[in-house]
Amino acid sequence: MSCHQNLPEIAPWYLVQTKPNAFRIAERNLLRQEFSIFSPTQTQTRKYGTRFRHTVQQLFPGYLFVRFNPEFPQWRAINSTYGVSRLVTFGNVPSPVPHALIAGLQQRCGSDGSLLPPDRLSAGDRIRIVAGPFADYVATVEQIDQDRRVWILLDILGGKTRTQIPVEQLQKAG
Repeated sequence: MSCHQNLPEIAPWYLVQTKPNAFRIAERNLLRQEFSIFSPTQTQTRKYGTRFRHTVQQLFPGYLFVRFNPEFPQWRAINSTYGVSRLVTFGNVPSPVPHALIAGLQQRCGSDGSLLPPDRLSAGDRIRIVAGPFADYVATVEQIDQDRRVWILLDILGGKTRTQIPVEQLQKAG
């Protein structure tokens, strides 16, 4: 994703609110205008009846980040882009998102923008399962072996059950 403006080394990122159910339209049209965009996602598993569905969800539903040089007037086209509700401003001036926030998010995301699993899990950590048949369960890490398989203890029906879960399906419980 490149930008048609001459971006400084660290051009600021700005927040864009998308119209309801129009995220993909806004994304496609901003990319067509050669703006750089960033929208972190995560995979969630939801139970529908007796089946489980894996869906990719935006980390910040209804918003995405766009990068541009505010010295060039082309950024004004963002508000009139199909799918965009508005560029978030304060006093009619676009307000940049702190660089540290975006850098931190990008470090936690893969090249496709999907949130990566935490690197630092250790025995005894409380985790939340984010995908699979145990989605939304909170459990305790029992052991992590050298192949990065995570063994957890689930409290099911009053008893502890030991099971192995891929690290991609876990996140630390808050």
